[in-house]
Amino acid sequence: MEKTLIYLDPENIKNSIELLEVAEQIHAESDFESYGVIINDSAARQELNHFDYIIKVQNEELKNYDPLAVTDIMEEIENKYNFDSIIIPATHFGRMLAPRLAMRLHVGLVADVTEIKKDGDELELVRPAFSGRIMAGIVTEARKPIMLSVRQNVFSYDSPLEKNVKIIDFKPVDYQKGNIKLLESRKNEISYDIRESEILVSGGGGTLKNFEEIKLLADNLNAEVSASRKIIDNGKASRNIQVGQSGKTVSPDLYIALGISGAIEHVAGLKNIENIISVNVNKNAPICSLSDIVVEGDAMEFVKKLSAKIKKNKKQKN
Repeated sequence: MEKTLIYLDPENIKNSIELLEVAEQIHAESDFESYGVIINDSAARQELNHFDYIIKVQNEELKNYDPLAVTDIMEEIENKYNFDSIIIPATHFGRMLAPRLAMRLHVGLVADVTEIKKDGDELELVRPAFSGRIMAGIVTEARKPIMLSVRQNVFSYDSPLEKNVKIIDFKPVDYQKGNIKLLESRKNEISYDIRESEILVSGGGGTLKNFEEIKLLADNLNAEVSASRKIIDNGKASRNIQVGQSGKTVSPDLYIALGISGAIEHVAGLKNIENIISVNVNKNAPICSLSDIVVEGDAMEFVKKLSAKIKKNKKQKN
């Protein structure tokens, strides 16, 4: 019986649980047991019932944001249970944890995985490379455990099956304590996470001169603003709202692409979107072939006219 371990990031439990789909694809032709490890989380989470085992670590001295201490504990867990695969979400913390743990276990690490390909015994892990300009397929032939970090919001776990999950109260024997102290916390300038948004109004190169104005349409639609890499590289917006291989993967119900050409790097950040509306002066832009509705024309003119129309309709209803 093979075994997989998934690190459950307390800052993003939902996306961590989605990694069960990754485990399913890695161990597609084998029976396997799923283990989730969660640190200092006292909430009763129904969704954890999709695991066979949950390893709980409760220790007030342990800080979730201390990657050195968490690495020690993860190493101790691996040494006890000998997993065939270890899967870590590519959250901010996960990206610190994964390489440290791989070095400690003397195994390879494939980071920011976006696709799993399995052909018999051959396992290929796909990830963006060269700042998202190409996709690299890495065939794993190294010794176990197979280690990977997985980009958030790419995989979706839809199994309705709930298991009789067994809880393991794990008490670590030795780990580094107190190496990191929280000195200050600051409020994030962006109050939303585009990965959780139901409607996104996204600006690309065609909105470069007037990017700030697309918020007008977003506000009228009760939506959030996102952007392509060109907007970010020109300093018009925070990287927190970038969509694409070098940004975030999003799955809104509605995605309005304003002046976005739809290069492969950007399209790779769009997953399971219900509807896409593209506004572009070039009706043959790559993203238009993916769209449900294509508007040929200037993106900023579209923003002004649609915003005015929405306001007019609201007044009439009132």
